[in-house]
Amino acid sequence: MKKYLEKLPFYNTLVLPYHFLQAVFANLKYHFPAHKLRVIGVTGTNGKTTTCFMIWNMLNRAGFKTGLMTTVAWGVKVLTPELGHMTTVDAVTLNQRIAEIKKQGAKFLVLEVTSHALAEYRTLGIPVEIAVFTNLTHEHLDYHKTIAKYRATKGKLFKKAKFNILNADDPATRYFKKLSHKYITYGIKNGENRAKSIKLTVSSVKYSFNDIDIETKIPGEFNVYNSLATALVGQKLGLTNEQIETGIKSLDSVEGRMNVIDEGQPFTVIVDYAHAPDALEKVFASVKNHQGRIISVHGGAGRRDPSTRPIRGEILAKNSDIVIITEDDSRDEDPEKIAAGFIEGAKKHGKILGKDLFKELDRRQAIALAFKFAKKGDLVLILGKGHEKTILRADGPHDFEDLKVAKQLLARIQQDRQ
Repeated sequence: MKKYLEKLPFYNTLVLPYHFLQAVFANLKYHFPAHKLRVIGVTGTNGKTTTCFMIWNMLNRAGFKTGLMTTVAWGVKVLTPELGHMTTVDAVTLNQRIAEIKKQGAKFLVLEVTSHALAEYRTLGIPVEIAVFTNLTHEHLDYHKTIAKYRATKGKLFKKAKFNILNADDPATRYFKKLSHKYITYGIKNGENRAKSIKLTVSSVKYSFNDIDIETKIPGEFNVYNSLATALVGQKLGLTNEQIETGIKSLDSVEGRMNVIDEGQPFTVIVDYAHAPDALEKVFASVKNHQGRIISVHGGAGRRDPSTRPIRGEILAKNSDIVIITEDDSRDEDPEKIAAGFIEGAKKHGKILGKDLFKELDRRQAIALAFKFAKKGDLVLILGKGHEKTILRADGPHDFEDLKVAKQLLARIQQDRQ
């Protein structure tokens, strides 16, 4: 029933009173569990999850018991995978989990905050000590309708927080500054705190700022921004330079974020959650120095902003030697129709169906096809689902993990070669 109601005009506005009452009920039921926790909220189109993991790891390594709630997982020392396709869960679940985190003795909570959560009052009653802004690009316009409304919704977090850490290289920061009580800025080109002497490799990021030497084990220029924001959180909370450096460097990876899969194959395989146009651009920018061919596997979710599909198709075509369009969470939308949008964009950039552009709507078979095409020295990028454990089709969720499927297929290829 809900999926039909959601198609009604103004549905999201009509249900706001329900969301508000649900949030009030959840806080009362769990006795406002976020109170007395020092909450760090992270929002933005991309980079939220990685930044949250970096902050969580840094604080725990520094000896401060810290809870985490993100798209990927939640918990304190032992993390529970997030199985639902939702970043900030509904208000009742959110408060229930915060109560559990508090019960485990956490003093801090690192919370990934989405625009949907802010619009629907899910974070009502949660005091935010520090808010971090990563970036703002074209996404979720199926829900917010315009970039201005999307930005204004994000702004609720910065109006609420006591102190904000803002990405000065993103134009939206000018708007968020006006909403802030207190703030500092960071960036590569702009900001009070800038990364300098940046060195990017296929497996790490290194740079310095304010007499601190930062190194991450997660590649990509975007992780300069993620780690710089993390370091500033550490400084604001009074951590030493050594605690900041160790906390960032000791995070080996974040599930579904630039994960390299090595089963002994002669080509490179990376799985990443990137699904917004800007996120795709950033993934390709991080591998621009790769010497071999790039083969990309990607698809789009149903009931999500269709205007990004040809844009993403064009980005894939521009940056890949071979593009394979496949399924994502099609939900109740026709996968053929979704794929058509991507194919339109890819063709616009010169890709030809059957030559360097392929459609394979079975995601497992699409990944297998990419591995079949891959030669020694090539790079296969499996993009869009990252850490997710299911794929949502018209008849409901089906077990599917890009990481697991890729490892299974690669292991079978290696067996066949022996």
